[in-house]
Amino acid sequence: MPTLTVLYGTPTDPDAFRRHYEDVHVPLATALPGATAVRYALDVDTLAGDAPVFASFRAEFPTRASLDAALASPEGQAAQADVPAFASGGVTILVEGD
Repeated sequence: MPTLTVLYGTPTDPDAFRRHYEDVHVPLATALPGATAVRYALDVDTLAGDAPVFASFRAEFPTRASLDAALASPEGQAAQADVPAFASGGVTILVEGD
């Protein structure tokens, strides 16, 4: 099952990130059409060393085509356009599975 995974680096203002992420971005991201499961975490830790990831988001899709269609949809475009508004620590976007 293809999974869209987004990893957010540590922002310059963690409190502002959390507010914007939960109040604005999560509603946009959870509106991705075709997603069968969506989850996110704001408390990401590591077992060794400093955590390079501050937050993560995952959305599962039945097919790669449905994932690609979701990203191309108006909802997907809105979510992507919002990222620069809060992700000052950088972002890594992965597609896991096929």
